[in-house]
Amino acid sequence: MTISVQPPRERVPVRTILTVIGLGLATALLIYLVLQTRQVLTWIVVGAFFAIALAPLVGWAQRRLLGGKRRALATFLVFLVVFLVLAGLVTAFVVPLVNEGTKLAAQLPRDIADARAGRGPIGDLLQRFHVLQWIQDNQDKISHFASGLTAPAAGVLAGVATALTGTVTVLVLAYLMVLEGPRIVDGFTNLFAPTTGERIRRVGADCARSVTGYISGNLLISVICGATTWIVLLIMGVPFAGLIGLFVGIVDLMPLVGATIGGVVAVLAGFIHSVPAGIVVLVWFVLYQQLENHLLQPLVFKRTVQLNPLTVIIAILIGVELLGVLGALLAIPVASMVQVVLRDVWDHRRGRPKEEPTVGEERTPADDVGNVTDGEGRVGVGHASS
Repeated sequence: MTISVQPPRERVPVRTILTVIGLGLATALLIYLVLQTRQVLTWIVVGAFFAIALAPLVGWAQRRLLGGKRRALATFLVFLVVFLVLAGLVTAFVVPLVNEGTKLAAQLPRDIADARAGRGPIGDLLQRFHVLQWIQDNQDKISHFASGLTAPAAGVLAGVATALTGTVTVLVLAYLMVLEGPRIVDGFTNLFAPTTGERIRRVGADCARSVTGYISGNLLISVICGATTWIVLLIMGVPFAGLIGLFVGIVDLMPLVGATIGGVVAVLAGFIHSVPAGIVVLVWFVLYQQLENHLLQPLVFKRTVQLNPLTVIIAILIGVELLGVLGALLAIPVASMVQVVLRDVWDHRRGRPKEEPTVGEERTPADDVGNVTDGEGRVGVGHASS
């Protein structure tokens, strides 16, 4: 008779159990803190983004204008220029809006009387689509809906106050990040081995160039879009041409859908003015979309990290879901930075430098150290040309 002996069961150490429980609690606490401070974290991320974009300008001003010294003064000058540009944009948008709003309020009673009588372009549209009859049949519903707009209006005012606070906070954070940037980078890279620290610096420089190139290119395209829209509307005699052109230029900063949103507003303004004007504006935007997609963007963005259309759409959808309009603006540069990092990681795993530069057509790759092949086919360690 054979007696089987059961092997002793392995006992899980108490320390392992406590470690797992501690990690779970720490993860839950981290998620809770992120959710509770997501507004502040958003401001920090946006501030870091603008700091990365403006750091090359500060470095250029420090080298060319101040002889490589006085970084504080260079940072102040760059941010002063940025502030003046932003103030100019706000003024260019608000002042015409106030002026045109005053004119609209003055002529609003006459326009309403003309619309009710079926005169003018608006009255003709109201008569054609029986809007006035619909308004008369639904006066009670419209009054009830208008009375419920008080709470949303208060929410809008609170949102405006939050936006102003966020803007000031982001500018202050970006200023301090740019000012203390070299010290932060030196302190961080000194935590690693010299080769690893140098690699981090090179990858960071590639990321900064991609962000700066994207922002400058996107601003140039938006200026072209807004200016040409203003010219077309002005030629066709559409009212508020300058205000609409400025709006189109601002929303064109949003990739893929921005120009379409601005185009819809401009086309509607053209058709309200006259049918020929609406047709001309519509044809212009169709032609401009082709020009921007096939000529302007390839020319302007050729020095930035290229992303395929599928990656762009996925990045924008994720950005919109996380941060709304702000996420859509940050989606492409963040995706390009992720691509730079992934290329560098993949390159190091293969043990040789990239065949193509990370940024631009004739730029040194982020990793310029690796295995190279000599003229006889032997593999050795070497440096890529800078």
